[in-house]
Amino acid sequence: MEISTNPTATTPPPIPAASQDSPTSGISSDFETFLRMLTVQMQNQDPLNPVDSSDYAVQLATFSGVEQAVLTNDLLKSLTSQMNTSGLAGMADWVGKEARAEAPGFFDGQPIVIAPRPEAIADRAEIVVRDEAGSVVQRFDIAVTSDPIEWAGVDTGGFPMDRGLYSFEVVSMSGDEIIAQAPAAVYSRITEVRTESSGTVLILEGGAAVTSDKVTALRDPSA
Repeated sequence: MEISTNPTATTPPPIPAASQDSPTSGISSDFETFLRMLTVQMQNQDPLNPVDSSDYAVQLATFSGVEQAVLTNDLLKSLTSQMNTSGLAGMADWVGKEARAEAPGFFDGQPIVIAPRPEAIADRAEIVVRDEAGSVVQRFDIAVTSDPIEWAGVDTGGFPMDRGLYSFEVVSMSGDEIIAQAPAAVYSRITEVRTESSGTVLILEGGAAVTSDKVTALRDPSA
């Protein structure tokens, strides 16, 4: 006697489209779709050679793992957004203060305060001043200390430099040999605080930008 099998064809139930509202709603819809497909697979399997139950368990475990990973990622994004917003609100009172950072300083006729850090082993140091184009417009000797100094923004003839951003570099020397070159920090007024992908960004007077972790000091403008 010959036994033949001819599984009855079952029309799969309609599959709803995944929602695009959020990763969480999308996962919920996808999981329902997955269960429907799994049900159809079970209904149409060969009764003489059924799929091992462990295979179903593996499929369920795999989907569950992906689901948890996406949900975790969604939660992390939410927490990061909340932390950024909280950090932004906490730094609102920085606006109007002067930050010390290695960033270009804005010259508008008023002196710029520079905070140089020449190498301790140097016996001579100088400041190199560059304009926005990167051209050297001035250089002058300074004491080998970390004491703040003022740059008046005037040329050798006593005439004021052009209005704009200027960057400063400390050159440390031993005799005539250069032993180190590094950006000099300046004090600049903070005009805006932003949250960007790189973190909290401070917009300084004149438009220069620096991340908050690069600020080494903060003071009132009258200091």
